Amino acid sequence: MTKILIVEDERPISNLIEMSLRGAGYACTCVYDGTAAADLLERERFDLILLDIMLPGANGYELMEYIRPMGMPVIFLTAKTSVMDKVKGLRLGADDYLAKPFEIIELLARVETVLRRYHKAEARLEAGDVEIDLDSRIVKKAGQPVGLTKKEFDLLVLFVQNQGIALFREKIYERVWESEYMGDSRTVDLHVQRLRRKIGWEDKIKPVYKVGYRLEL
Repeated sequence: MTKILIVEDERPISNLIEMSLRGAGYACTCVYDGTAAADLLERERFDLILLDIMLPGANGYELMEYIRPMGMPVIFLTAKTSVMDKVKGLRLGADDYLAKPFEIIELLARVETVLRRYHKAEARLEAGDVEIDLDSRIVKKAGQPVGLTKKEFDLLVLFVQNQGIALFREKIYERVWESEYMGDSRTVDLHVQRLRRKIGWEDKIKPVYKVGYRLEL
């Protein structure tokens, strides 16, 4: 299982990130200051580090210089939003830089992208009795293959990686169709209906009033 270290001193934010990543199938460890993170990294390796900048003990920039020789990918998560702060973080060796506040769906997408770049992304997802092979794009339910279109497959992966999170229709469209949402929800709704029927998740992919959909397993 892919291991992610979350270094964030604001516990509500850390808890939200941990809950969302665990729901997407990642193993998470949380620490709340830079010194504790450095101590932990002396003993354990991680596939990805999510790193705040303004931390007690060693700050994120100082910790980044410590991490860089270890070869572990890092995404900065920070309220420091100026271009110079971003440039500094990237020049220190971070793989990405996400400004607070951010949407969980965007964080999960960036995590997936960085892990894929390092060939550390999980190749297989499980949700209940549904198995998803990301490389072969084969889906099985209770061991039996399920025929999905490309968009239905991408939609299923999006829901499974964001379990318990209410996904706005526009975000679903932008992630699955990879283009700007133009306000027509019918395309999303029709694909969700077909996916629910094929997977047998009519009672699990639930509509969220005036928002979109949420997968509840």
